[in-house]
Amino acid sequence: MSLQVNYVLLFSFQLEFCIQGLFFVLLKARFMSELDIQVPTTFDPFADANSQNSGAGAKEYVHIRVQQRNGRKSLTTVQGLKKEFSYNKILKDLKKEFCCNGTVVQDPELGQVIQLQGDQRKNVSTFLIQAGIVKKDNIKIHGF
Repeated sequence: MSLQVNYVLLFSFQLEFCIQGLFFVLLKARFMSELDIQVPTTFDPFADANSQNSGAGAKEYVHIRVQQRNGRKSLTTVQGLKKEFSYNKILKDLKKEFCCNGTVVQDPELGQVIQLQGDQRKNVSTFLIQAGIVKKDNIKIHGF
């Protein structure tokens, strides 16, 4: 008889614990729905370059990115310069200024892209601003 009583007490205790747990889950869900919580998502640095939002207030950004090749070697890419600029002349000046090699690549989606050897993001951004090619507000530096 005492075993049955113990099982009944144990069952009632577990049932009460489950009901309290369910109450707290429901209470938590209610407060979580009231709060405006942002769930972190993965970051895609190329998402803004691929989006086609050319509204009235959209800015034309110049994107400066770094791509890790292998080990310590990396590439810096400059994309989004205006078409009226001569990419080859800009590349020539960049190569001379920073003592690095580079090339102009034609991409079907992004247009012409300047590639430089090494991590030249800060150097390229200051060069473009000082040369008056791009304003500081229109430069986006990506990577690491």
